[in-house]
Amino acid sequence: MASVAYYELYRGSSLGLSLTDTLDDLINEGRIEPQLAMKILGTFDKIVTEVLADKVRARLTFKGHLDTYRFCDEVWTFLIKDVSFKLDNQTTVSADKVKIVSCNSKRPGEA
Repeated sequence: MASVAYYELYRGSSLGLSLTDTLDDLINEGRIEPQLAMKILGTFDKIVTEVLADKVRARLTFKGHLDTYRFCDEVWTFLIKDVSFKLDNQTTVSADKVKIVSCNSKRPGEA
């Protein structure tokens, strides 16, 4: 059975960075091998992708000024300035700059 590749996008989140830092510390202390750390990160990529797809149902709308957009290797990147987010509970959150990365939701091999 071929292993399915998952995007490593969520490794850049605060949770992903904390996991990576912890794994680096464990490797440097000689408590785990680098191969185990890579397996753990692969599992993290898989689980985060699946949980976000299956469990998260919150919605939001946003409005802002599109500064830059790119499409490369089947990945869209949007840089938006002066963004206002409106959440499900009608709370509004603002940000000066936001980067949105959008990847294909289909797994490799799916039509």
